[in-house]
Amino acid sequence: MFTSFSTALSALGAHSTAVDVVGNNLANLNTPGFKASVVSFYDLVTQSLGAGLGETQVGFGVARPITLRQFSQGAIQSSAGPLDAAIQGDGFLVLRSKSNATIYGRGGNLQVDRNGVLLTATGERVQGWVSQNGVMNTNLPVSDVAVPVGSLRPANPTSEMSFDLNLNARATAGPPADTFSSSMEVYDSLGVSHIVSIEFTKTANPGEWSYSFSVPDADVSSPVTPVTGVINFDSSGALTNPPAAGPFPTLNITGLNSGAAPMDITWNMFNGPTPRLTQFAQPSAISALGQNGSAAAQLVRVGLGDGGVVLAQYSSGEQLVVGQLAMASIRNPESLISVGNNSYQLSARSAVPAVGTPGTGGRGSIIGGAVENSTVDIAKEFTNLIVLQRGYQANTRVVTTVDEISQETINLKR
Repeated sequence: MFTSFSTALSALGAHSTAVDVVGNNLANLNTPGFKASVVSFYDLVTQSLGAGLGETQVGFGVARPITLRQFSQGAIQSSAGPLDAAIQGDGFLVLRSKSNATIYGRGGNLQVDRNGVLLTATGERVQGWVSQNGVMNTNLPVSDVAVPVGSLRPANPTSEMSFDLNLNARATAGPPADTFSSSMEVYDSLGVSHIVSIEFTKTANPGEWSYSFSVPDADVSSPVTPVTGVINFDSSGALTNPPAAGPFPTLNITGLNSGAAPMDITWNMFNGPTPRLTQFAQPSAISALGQNGSAAAQLVRVGLGDGGVVLAQYSSGEQLVVGQLAMASIRNPESLISVGNNSYQLSARSAVPAVGTPGTGGRGSIIGGAVENSTVDIAKEFTNLIVLQRGYQANTRVVTTVDEISQETINLKR
C-alpha cells in the first residue's frame, strides 16, 4: 500500500514535466522554424507479489518522461524581409555560434552586420560559400557568408556586341539606295559610355548589304576609321556571309578622350549556330541589342534568392551571385540537443551531418523571401494540457486516498 505514495509522486513529477513541455510549445507558437516537442511516458519495472509467477504484479509508477522533438514540416509563409529564408524539406542551416561552435537551425530571419557577415536574428553566423572573383566553388569547406556592403563594382569594358535585326528584302539599291541605321551604348574601362552607330545600305547585288559602324569623333582625340564590309543572305533570307565560324568585324578604338584604355569591340553576328541577322520581306527593324560591358555601379541591396543564393543588386540593374548558403542533412534529427536561440547541437547519438548545397543529397530546398512557421498546433496543445491536468488531479487523489487509508490503519491500534 505504501508503494502507492511513491507511485503517485512519480506520476505527479512526470505530469509536471509534461505540462512544462506543453507550456514551452505554446510559448513558441509564433517562433519561426520552431519544432514542437512531445512527451513519451513509460512505466517502471513491476514487482510480483506472492509466490506465483507474475500472477499479481504491481508497478512502481511512471519514469521520468522522454521528450521527443518532432521535425515535421512547418507551413511556409511569404515575408517582406529580403534576407528571410525558409527550408522546405529536411535539413538545417549550418551556423557558427558566438563561441565558434558549429550548431544547426531552421529559423530563417537573417540579417547582415556592419562587416557584411550574414547572421541569424540572434547573432549566429551563417555558413556557406562566398564567390571569389565571380567563381562559386562549393567543394571548398564552408565559412562565414559575407556580402559586399557599400562596395563599388568596377566598370567592365565592352568587348563584344550584337544586333538581332531583320533587313527588308524589298529594299532596293536606288538611287537613292535604301538604308537602315541603329546605335548601341557601350562602355570603356572607366565606365564612360559611348555610342556605336551602325548603318546598312542595300547594294545592287541580290541579298547583299553593305555596313559601316563607328564611334563619334567627339569621343576620341583623332577620328577612328569606321569598320566597313558586306553581308550576304541566301534565297531563304538566312545569313551566309560571314559564316558562323567568323571572323567577325572588330572596331578598334584608340585615343579616347576619357583617358580609358583602347577598346576592341567585336560584332558577333551569330548566337551559336543561329544567325542574328535575317532578310525577309518585312520592315527593317531591331528586335534585340546586346553588349557585355557595364558602367561602374553602386551596391543597392542584397537579397536571398531561391536555392539559398545570396544576390547583390547594383545601380546598373545587374545582379550577381555573391554567396551560397550551406545545408546539413542529419539522419536522426530527433537526437539533436536544443541550445536555445532556435538552434541545435549534436549529441552522442547524432549521425554525422552531411553538408552540401540545398536540393542535393536528400537535403531540402531554401525558399527566399519566406519563413517557416512553428509546428505547434494550438488546439492539440490545449487538449494535451487538459488531459495532463486531469492526470495530475487523479494522482493527487491517489495520494489523498492512501493518506486516509494510512490514518485508518494507524487508528486500528487505538
